Amino acid sequence: MSASSSGTAPRILLCNDDGIHAPGIHSLATALDGVGELFVVAPTTEQSAVGHAITVRDPVRAHSVAFEVPSGPVPAWGVTGTPADSVKLACHELLDPPPDLVVSGINQGPNTAVNVLYSGTVSAATEASILGVDALAISLCDWSEPQFEEAGRWSRRIVEWALEHGLPRGVLLNVNVPALPEDEIKGIALTRQARARWEEGFDRRTDPADRPYYWLSGTFVNLDDGQETDLSAIERGYVSVTPIQHDMTAYDAFDALTDGSWDESFGGTDFET
Repeated sequence: MSASSSGTAPRILLCNDDGIHAPGIHSLATALDGVGELFVVAPTTEQSAVGHAITVRDPVRAHSVAFEVPSGPVPAWGVTGTPADSVKLACHELLDPPPDLVVSGINQGPNTAVNVLYSGTVSAATEASILGVDALAISLCDWSEPQFEEAGRWSRRIVEWALEHGLPRGVLLNVNVPALPEDEIKGIALTRQARARWEEGFDRRTDPADRPYYWLSGTFVNLDDGQETDLSAIERGYVSVTPIQHDMTAYDAFDALTDGSWDESFGGTDFET
């Protein structure tokens, strides 16, 4: 049963990877003002592209941060760790009871295709899903001059739907909003992750002491012409919503790996597929 259907105000945790002072998370909190009881637990510094890293060899610290929405102050903590650290700490220590929903974002820049593996924004939501909490990751597909208001309006609509209906166990929603005015967004599309990769290299440079260092560079390559992908939806002016999961088992590969050659090489399996 969702928090909204139970008659209690839902507890909504906000996180991100751009840092607790980033404009995207403030826009998200403003957009969700009044939807439920809001809490913010996010990294104190930018943690973009850290993926699902967690801190295990250093202490993680949290301190209160002034954070307000139009209706008033919101309990907020800055965390000296990663987005996944922030969600873990919030759910295990800072919030009692734990949240009903975790919303990560609004990220500056898209998190589509293979980029979900690198994204701290998506990883914060994934950590919530691992902990059994429904979660959304929300990104605005604009790197240069992001205007978060429209992404905030879509965030509120999707959050309200998720609170009313809930999500399948172990599944989170990865939401990408095109950087378009309200009247140019055509609607919402349920999508799959596009197949893509980065063609990468390193620029070798030297510092003033003549010591080499390397700067990662690359070009994003879309390998998928499917109309049902997240990349295609964004290009066509739709908000992309992709259900994803942390179970990375390639179930379709079982048939290929348990054919006659597998049995011949390894003497069969100890399990049934």
